[in-house]
Amino acid sequence: MHWLRKAGAILAAVTTASVLAACGGGAASGPGSLTVFLSGQPNYPTEFAAWSKDLQAAFKAKTGADLVIETYSSAAEETTKIQSSIVSGTGPDIYNLGTTFTPVAYGTGGFLELADADWAKIGGRERFIPETLGMSGPDAAKQIGIPAAMRPFAIAYNTELFAKAGITAPPTTWDEYVATAAKLTDPAAGVYGTVMSYTDGFDPWKFIWAMTEQQGGSFVSADLKTAQLGSPEVEKAVTGYFDLLTKNKIADPASVGWKNSDALAAFSSGKAAMFPMSGPGALPTLDKSAVAGKYAFAPLPTVAPGQAQRPANGKPAASIVSGDNIAIASYTKNKDLALAFVDMFTSKDQQLTNFKAFGNLPVNAEAMKQLAADNAKFAPFLQIEAQSSPTAFTGAWAEIQTGVQNVVVQSLPGLAAGRYDPAAVRDLLGKANATAQSALTRATR
Repeated sequence: MHWLRKAGAILAAVTTASVLAACGGGAASGPGSLTVFLSGQPNYPTEFAAWSKDLQAAFKAKTGADLVIETYSSAAEETTKIQSSIVSGTGPDIYNLGTTFTPVAYGTGGFLELADADWAKIGGRERFIPETLGMSGPDAAKQIGIPAAMRPFAIAYNTELFAKAGITAPPTTWDEYVATAAKLTDPAAGVYGTVMSYTDGFDPWKFIWAMTEQQGGSFVSADLKTAQLGSPEVEKAVTGYFDLLTKNKIADPASVGWKNSDALAAFSSGKAAMFPMSGPGALPTLDKSAVAGKYAFAPLPTVAPGQAQRPANGKPAASIVSGDNIAIASYTKNKDLALAFVDMFTSKDQQLTNFKAFGNLPVNAEAMKQLAADNAKFAPFLQIEAQSSPTAFTGAWAEIQTGVQNVVVQSLPGLAAGRYDPAAVRDLLGKANATAQSALTRATR
């Protein structure tokens, strides 16, 4: 692909990258140095500064070369940097990429596809939890993304409320989830079985995606050419998600206007028994809240609403393959140094260091097993990751994801009144499907 065609592909992504899970300026690396482009961790500025200094020292000790760390603060800033670097053929050697952004980056042709010999230099594919490789490339022979951190989604549940109600285990199907939540709902006391976050920019499509995959459906056909947002499986997933609020009444009616942070706050105050779409990122809040020492994590249900078990073609879809990849720019003149950095960055010790600094779960299999053995709180995330599924590996994913979100957004007035119109849902999905199809057609040209 010509440089300008690559740049065009990235430029088209600028307006949509901000809706993706956020992921990976400066001059080219000089002799004896390597430049990496990472998120600046705005929530942990002091920790990031100390971590960066230690990382640079470790790289110097390992290679004798200097490590230059450049940061971005938004997905749009990262995308612009990739665009300008690909056009000029110069820039950072390594980029941090969110899992759902990796297909967009792959489509530019601007990143190194790792050969078996390259994987061998970074500990081999066997170093990584297998599912974390699910968003590394379109197939095993064409991979640019090297797993760097994982953030699978889970249920956080209030163990004290469960025990008082005589509930001994978290639910494993969505119907069980509803039954459990109903048993724990007491509106008079201001306590509900679950929190939800219908106005969040990311949570709704993930619920709908999971419920679709669990039925054997998909947002996109296997060949990535056909949008399927108008399918019966997607429609049932949307209505099943809406029913949690309107029909089942297991969530605070106010949650129609909540984002994930609002849901976290309600759960942390002890006003709800379950918090779906939670994860290790909630730990700092939970451990300083009213539920400290009274919560645990579990996988999200893996059987869709209205089903007792998954059909033969259904997937558990306990979580999307979520987290960060790192990728090496194809224009780098420092490939050996880049691989040395990746080897260090994905090592057991460094992965555990990253977890301690920022709460990112390790993708290194040995590191994650040790973390789970040392603290039972993290053990469920190994099970969750093993049941995780990748989203469609296409540069059109942003439009697909946004289309599903828009169905929810346009349904909010009805949901706020405790209802929705199935016919209107079907019509909205049809419109979203048309937009998604246009995006897929552009992406596959």
